[in-house]
Amino acid sequence: MNVFDFAMEKEEESRKFYEKLATAARTNELKTVFTLLAESEGEHYKHLAALKAGTDPRMADSVVLGRAKDQLGKIVGEAAPDTVLAEDRDGYIHAIKAEEESIRLYEELADKELNRAAAGILKRIAEEEKHHLEVMENIYEFVEAPQTYLAWGEFSNLREY
Repeated sequence: MNVFDFAMEKEEESRKFYEKLATAARTNELKTVFTLLAESEGEHYKHLAALKAGTDPRMADSVVLGRAKDQLGKIVGEAAPDTVLAEDRDGYIHAIKAEEESIRLYEELADKELNRAAAGILKRIAEEEKHHLEVMENIYEFVEAPQTYLAWGEFSNLREY
């Protein structure tokens, strides 16, 4: 199986799932977070497609991906959107867990891969996923920023002037 095809399929499934979560979200904040996450997955898909176009297909053939394909649903999320939103009030935790699991999977696959070129590509995709996780964290931080302010207990020792 081609490493890029596997990764692109994962990104597409994630994009669709986040779109479902955005539709099921009960608050505008959640709709915004999941819409931005879906768009981010779409951009990540395009980036992987560009990497695939510039790589010799034989280098991206993997032996271990065929066995890992069944794990794709576990990462993306097989649960119904309303279940995810019911368990994680803001739903963001689900997205972070999925991204962290994805990084773990790519690193494990790279370690098991016999084709050195494919292993290198899997490691590069794991690094891309780490960057994508950072983007997701930034999206969430941006959306949550209006609810975060200086009057928290850790700043209670400051005097008013």
